[in-house]
Amino acid sequence: MATTIKDIAQRVGKSVTTVSRALNDYNDISPQTKERVRQAAIEMEYRPSVLAQRLQKQRTDTIGFVLPTFGPRFSDPFFSEFLAGIGNRATQLGFDLLVSTRTPGEEELSAYRNYVQERRVDGFIIVRTRKKDDRIDYLKSANYPFVAFGRVKENFDYPFVDEDSEFGMGLVVEYLIRLGHRKFGVIAPPMNLMFSSYRLKGIRMKIEEAGLALDENLVVTSDLTQRGGYIQAQILLGVPDPPTAIVACNDLMAFGAMSAAQEKGMIVGKDVSITGFDDIPMAEHSHPPLTTLHQPIYKIGGMLSEMLVKLVLNEDLKKRQVILHPSLIIRQSCGPPPQN
Repeated sequence: MATTIKDIAQRVGKSVTTVSRALNDYNDISPQTKERVRQAAIEMEYRPSVLAQRLQKQRTDTIGFVLPTFGPRFSDPFFSEFLAGIGNRATQLGFDLLVSTRTPGEEELSAYRNYVQERRVDGFIIVRTRKKDDRIDYLKSANYPFVAFGRVKENFDYPFVDEDSEFGMGLVVEYLIRLGHRKFGVIAPPMNLMFSSYRLKGIRMKIEEAGLALDENLVVTSDLTQRGGYIQAQILLGVPDPPTAIVACNDLMAFGAMSAAQEKGMIVGKDVSITGFDDIPMAEHSHPPLTTLHQPIYKIGGMLSEMLVKLVLNEDLKKRQVILHPSLIIRQSCGPPPQN
């Protein structure tokens, strides 16, 4: 049977109230009494009730993460690394992580409402922000703690970490132009996602700066999955004068594009160049290895955990908004365009 405060009180000959205050280090308990109580607690293998402690603090010591999913085969290595970063840092800070999955939209928003009303978590981490994000609007109106990986189109006056996608895509396009590419295909994320705007802006800006033109017929959108990238690359590579380089806006879509090219008998890195964004672990070991933009996904998850815990504990955030610069990782999926 588990040891209780009452058992310790009987051992040391003190009241339950005195023992409780000694264990919680109250100033009105003498150091000698505190030491006797703590020693007895150790000897009797006392374990405090986590639930009771949380009720006393009026916190759950839990942060929430609602994973936006679209189908039954949801498997994105980005989220595996991101969740590991969130969860490991949360554990180090004494917090648990509650993860649930919801389809984006009303079902997802309903989950946020329920968690807030039931106070099941102390705050939320939001990912893949949208241009108009109902999740953020709701949490701001409810005055509930949250941090986000990403910005929104307007009024992003909230704590966030974000990658400078515009800068990153500029690095990719500059590199491809130096290799000699002049005709680009783009596989963009869903247009309601905010980072889609930044990534497209970076691509267009660098192409225009080079005095070139981006054929808008070669800009397609996909769902950030490998299958989606495969389908859209088939379209891009099937036109009469196909692009010599395909810029995919995440690694999974780039993998799909590589499969589509290889299915047509093309050699990736020779007949067509393909790039990604994220540098998930598989990027280094794909065939060929993928040229991509590295963002520290695990580190970002940890940063967001730390920011949210500080908000929950009413501690000062030294930086409420952090924008990181991705770095270009050059591998074998790119090369000079083929000579006709």
